[in-house]
Amino acid sequence: MKIISKKYGLVLQAEDRTLEFHVHENSDEMFYCIEGEFDIEFENGLTHLCEGDFLIIPKGTKHRPICKELVKCLLIEVGGTLNKENTGGTYTG
Repeated sequence: MKIISKKYGLVLQAEDRTLEFHVHENSDEMFYCIEGEFDIEFENGLTHLCEGDFLIIPKGTKHRPICKELVKCLLIEVGGTLNKENTGGTYTG
């Protein structure tokens, strides 16, 4: 995973990357797919995101991103929301 910008969120570029299931207890997390496509897996199924799609994951929702091919997305979250403690140690920033 490559962080391209941190000014108003994170623009991430990822490929062949799956985080462990995790929960953000204190804030929602938002994804806007800029290029490519990827899945967000929840306990009850998958949501597929393509270019131009926007998804809000409510706080307290167990989920994990699955990026099989190259994808660029805007991740909008409160600073420190995504960290090693709430992603099973797989997030390296």
